[in-house]
Amino acid sequence: QVQLVESGGGLAQAGGSLRLSCAASGRTFDIYAMGWFRQAPGKEREFAAGISRSAYSTAYTESVKGRFTISRDNAKDTVYLQMNSLKSEDTAVYYCAASTNSRPTMTRDSYEYWGQGIQVTVST
Repeated sequence: QVQLVESGGGLAQAGGSLRLSCAASGRTFDIYAMGWFRQAPGKEREFAAGISRSAYSTAYTESVKGRFTISRDNAKDTVYLQMNSLKSEDTAVYYCAASTNSRPTMTRDSYEYWGQGIQVTVST
């Protein structure tokens, strides 16, 4: 129905930057809010950032505020996560998610569609 594919991950030095992309395909007209979650080894998957369909509303977890920026290009069915001032604590697998809900909530079960995840590693 909806497929999400992440790209742009990899290795970065602390203080550096990476930009993640998530391309959606399928019934993309059913997608409203989109978000990024991340999961570090041994930890629960947590919300990182979310964005409404029109991009008028965004949400971030406290630890990434001021460093990460979520954006989207609906014409390309793509959402981005610009990550600046990276810290070692940002090391995780990052998952793109999409929801039929309008709000970019921080609740995992609000998102119906998920990508496979992409590794981000930040070295010191």
